[in-house]
Amino acid sequence: MRILGISAYYHDAAAALVVDGSVVAAAQEERFTRKKHDSGFPGNAIRSCLEIGGVKPNQLDYVAFYDKPFLKFERLIETYLAFAPRGFESFRQALPVWVKDKLFQRSTLLKELKGVDKRVDWDAKLLFSEHHLSHAASAFYPSPFQRAAVLTMDGVGEWTTTSLALGEGRALKVLREIHFPHSLGLLYSAFTYYTGFKVNSGEYKVMGLAPYGVPRYVQKIRDHLIDIKDDGSFRLNLEYFDYCTGLRMTNGKFDELFGGPPRKPEERLTQREMDLAASVQKITEEVVLKLAQSIAQETGERNLCLAGGVALNCVANGKLLRRKSFDRIWMQPAAGDAGGALGAALVAHHLHKGMERSLEPGLDAMQGGYLGPQFSLEDIQRRLTKAGAAFETLDDERLLEACAASLAEGKALGWFQGRMEFGPRALGARSILGDARSPTMQKTLNLKVKYRESFRPFAPSVLAEDAAAWFDLDGESPYMLLVADVAARHRIAMSEAQHKLFGIDKLNVPRSSIPAVTHVDYSARVQTVHRKTHPRYYQLIEKFKKKTGCPVIVNTSFNVRGEPIVGSPEDAFRCFMGTGIEALAVGNCFLTKDQQNPALKKNYEQAFELD
Repeated sequence: MRILGISAYYHDAAAALVVDGSVVAAAQEERFTRKKHDSGFPGNAIRSCLEIGGVKPNQLDYVAFYDKPFLKFERLIETYLAFAPRGFESFRQALPVWVKDKLFQRSTLLKELKGVDKRVDWDAKLLFSEHHLSHAASAFYPSPFQRAAVLTMDGVGEWTTTSLALGEGRALKVLREIHFPHSLGLLYSAFTYYTGFKVNSGEYKVMGLAPYGVPRYVQKIRDHLIDIKDDGSFRLNLEYFDYCTGLRMTNGKFDELFGGPPRKPEERLTQREMDLAASVQKITEEVVLKLAQSIAQETGERNLCLAGGVALNCVANGKLLRRKSFDRIWMQPAAGDAGGALGAALVAHHLHKGMERSLEPGLDAMQGGYLGPQFSLEDIQRRLTKAGAAFETLDDERLLEACAASLAEGKALGWFQGRMEFGPRALGARSILGDARSPTMQKTLNLKVKYRESFRPFAPSVLAEDAAAWFDLDGESPYMLLVADVAARHRIAMSEAQHKLFGIDKLNVPRSSIPAVTHVDYSARVQTVHRKTHPRYYQLIEKFKKKTGCPVIVNTSFNVRGEPIVGSPEDAFRCFMGTGIEALAVGNCFLTKDQQNPALKKNYEQAFELD
């Protein structure tokens, strides 16, 4: 049984290939088109997945789309009717797009699929899942659990914004839902908009900004914006929001409540934005923790799976793990809409066709998240040569030695190895790496390599068996979706004067022996690295540990601000030449900046639209 899953036409278009229930390949369209969060038909991702799986288009049994466009259209119409005549301008702009492109999405999909192979009868193969069912399937079926509760939370699917499902074997049943316009994801996005960041892109910036602030607005949010019940269910006060029918997330009443208009993008951050971020993060955590607690009590389940955009809030995930409402939790690494492509394929396999599910004891089905394309050494050499790169081809041992030495010398290292990651996190396949012990690495990477805001933290990659010695982490975190505190033995105590600092002034205070990955509240978004899922990355950190005694390195995505993670050796070389990255390993090809033709350097800082 060969099933292709597709997500598209909202944001983060992607494709996934499932063969006999196994996840064979998955990739996001943005990695090929170089357009961040590309929402278009994922033709490149589809071709890549089929090539990886060795499957021809005519060999596919089904193509599954991740949501139901007619139900979304129903929500649009009913919402505008409920709020009429307010919001007519938004309605006037939205309706022609829906009628032309989205209402007849089946026809659009069939036309695009004909572009993949016009000889195939795609109409006979096309299936549609529901949005949150796709999310739930992407969380449960690849998880290592035979049975589990499944919680999905995002902005909105067709109508659903939050759902609770139960999974056992191949069965997956949605039990409860919260419907639009009441949405935890949209509440968070409203504050993302209000603090001057881009909706559907900047939410993780709000999460990173929160530790700089004080949650002084929590009570105001509870009193005016959201009614949270003891079981975690909630309702929003729509008097303060404009997302139902307007052209922005918040309105004038929201501005009055928080003392002024939204921050303009790229405007200087003030303590107000930091405090707002801290406050909405605390509210989000409260809802997630209460939902999880009530689900555990209601179902008696001891395992929990998470998906949907809110599941990327790794701070909330870390607190959920420590609360121990469940024995184990598992998050789909591509928790957002990209993962819906995989979920749709799994819905088709297990629910539509009724195929049984098999588990490998102790392992999930995501292969460490490394589900995208890879390049042979010959192909890498050819591509780099064509790009004008000067490189040396090294055997495995010499490559690891050169890379570990570069890291130990404090250099920023571009690392392009094996299959590309699926999801928003770089997990050591398309990464920029650095020495976590360096007190200047965080600022250097932000300002000279990534060209992004100075406040944003970096994640540590740590050898799995050393994680407990360096972080207060109970279990594994292979997908960088859990935040844990740096272990007390590695922390540096703050002086009385340092404790009195506010906001960004906190940034330059070293907090631990690994300051490059320690956030201002002593937390870190941890990735545990396992020998089985990514042996070369594991070996690199192991070699770095032998040199330095430290099993922790900085890991950030291989891109600059506004750019998708690099997808090809050429992308990697361009980013290398346009930034402060000092060394680069693409497969077994090793490059240093001083070897390169200076004429190939370019201003990469302005190459992409800011996110």
